[in-house]
Amino acid sequence: MEQNPIFSIRTAAFSYPGAEKPALDGVNLEIGQGEWLALVGANGSGKSTLAKICNALLTPTQGACFVMGLDSSVESNISSIRQSVALVFQNPEDQIVASIVEEDVAFGPENLGIPSDEIKKRVDRALSLTGLESYRRRGSYSLSGGQKQRLALAGALALEPKALLLDESTSMLDPEGRDSFLACLGELNNQGMTIVQITHRMEEAVQAGRIVVMASGRVVWDGLPTEFFDGEYLRWSFEEPPEIALYRELLTRSLVPPGTRPRVEELLSALCL
Repeated sequence: MEQNPIFSIRTAAFSYPGAEKPALDGVNLEIGQGEWLALVGANGSGKSTLAKICNALLTPTQGACFVMGLDSSVESNISSIRQSVALVFQNPEDQIVASIVEEDVAFGPENLGIPSDEIKKRVDRALSLTGLESYRRRGSYSLSGGQKQRLALAGALALEPKALLLDESTSMLDPEGRDSFLACLGELNNQGMTIVQITHRMEEAVQAGRIVVMASGRVVWDGLPTEFFDGEYLRWSFEEPPEIALYRELLTRSLVPPGTRPRVEELLSALCL
């Protein structure tokens, strides 16, 4: 872990009005710059609340959350935090604000007062990364569910954040779209972007460099994907993804070293040796 984490969550608790139990109950978690972290757990375990804490949409009722060293409870820090940390929700229609695709992608940078030439460059890059170049003049609400999901991601990328929070953001994608989306995340992560991905899909979690499990508002497990799929996933009733079964077989044949990050392309390369 780096000495200066992008997120430092210290004994954070949060309770929604009228709720019998807290959504977060004393969470301690640090996320380093450039990490790809998969946040998993059952519905109601606190994952989405934690993401909103990290983006300063919510403030801990107890404890603290620091984003790039900035205390999220300080009002004057909120604008800087939200410019640096983009959150993509499960339902993309919650984030679509303009009627035309390229105008929607440009909305965030325009609100930040970024020069028009720079906005155009950002929009072009975001549309390219998300495969929406040919849809730039299409109506936003005429897109399919998967295309809207990619549009929400493009809008977030146009802000050029240092960290990307994804709350079940592949839920509306078909398998091909999901693979394309994950490939895009891999490229962004390779370029140094911090990614926190909330997911129920273990085939997505295995792509991350670190897995954190939440239950009842607490962090109950934190470690490498290879450690998680060495048996911990059974404890939390998650299914084993095909990548891990392949990884185990390659490991028994000494075709991959222990502790290898079991990404599909690396496993396929080992098969061809």
